Amino acid sequence: MARWKLSGGARPFLKWAGGKSQLLGEFYRRLPGRELETGALTHYVEPFVGGGAVYFSLARLYPFEECTISDVNEELVLTYRAIQNSVPALIERLRILDSTYRTIDESQREAWYYAIRNTFNRSRPSSGCRAGSSRGVERAAQMIFLNHTCYNGLYRVNKSGEFNVPFGRYKNPDILNVKNLEAAASLLASARILRGDFTRCRSAVDDRTFVYLDPPYRPLNATSSFTTYAPNGFSTGDQVRLAKFFRDLDRKGAKIMLSNSDLANTCPGDTFFEDLYEGFRIERVPAKRMINCNGARRGAISELIITNY
Repeated sequence: MARWKLSGGARPFLKWAGGKSQLLGEFYRRLPGRELETGALTHYVEPFVGGGAVYFSLARLYPFEECTISDVNEELVLTYRAIQNSVPALIERLRILDSTYRTIDESQREAWYYAIRNTFNRSRPSSGCRAGSSRGVERAAQMIFLNHTCYNGLYRVNKSGEFNVPFGRYKNPDILNVKNLEAAASLLASARILRGDFTRCRSAVDDRTFVYLDPPYRPLNATSSFTTYAPNGFSTGDQVRLAKFFRDLDRKGAKIMLSNSDLANTCPGDTFFEDLYEGFRIERVPAKRMINCNGARRGAISELIITNY
C-alpha cells in the first residue's frame, strides 16, 4: 500500500474541496489490481479530475497507453493544460506572484488578493483561451495563486460564474512549488485533457479501460451542499444521469470505481445510492469531513466506494 502514497512524485498542485488524497489507501485496496498489473487495462479515464490525486497516483504506478481526464470547470482545465504545455512560463509568472506576496505586509496582501481576484473575474470567460498563450499562462497562474491564498483553498463561484471566495490570511502559502509543477507536467505530458460534462469521455472508454468517477458529492443535509465549482452545480438529476452513465460504461466492459457521499451519515433510511447502483458493489469507508467553517465539526464520517467488479 505504501507505493500508493503521493510522496516522491507529483501531487495535486491545487487545494481542492473533496480531494481524494486522504482516501488513496482505501482506493488502492479496491483497484482491479490484477488487470492493472498485467497490463490488461491499457486506458485510464477520469471525467471529474478535480485536484488530480487519483490521476497522479495511478499515472505514476501504471504505464497506461492512453489517459483521458476532464472536468466541467473551465479554469481548472485551462490550468491543467498550461502545466502540460507551458510549465516554464507558468513557473516564472508564479515566481513573481510568490515573491510579491512575501514582501508585503498582511493588509497589503489582502488588498492585493482582491485586486487579483477582480482581474481574474473581469477577464472571464476562459473559453477559447489557449493554455500556451500568455493570457492562458496568466490565468493559470492567477488560478493557482488564488487557490493557495483564498479561504480554506476553496473554488466557489456565484451564479454568474465569478470566483467569490474571500482572502485566507495564510502566512506561508504554497504558491510556487517548482518541483511539483515539473513532476505534474511530466505525468500530464501525453494525457488528453478535455473540458465538458462527464459524458464527453464516453468515446474514450472500452473493455480495456479503468474509469474513476468522483462527482461533486450529494449533500448530506440542506446546509452542507458545496457543489458550486461551476455556475449550474451538480443536481440530483445529474446524479441520476451519472448512474445511467456508469451502467453504460459497465456494458462496454470497462472496470469502474465511483465515490460519493454516504447519506446514512445523517439519514440512516436514505437508500438513494443503493437504489441507483443496485447490482453493483457498494462499500462504506472512513473519511474526514474537511469543508466546514467550524473546525470542531470536521469529524470522521463514511463515504461510499462503488465498483462493478
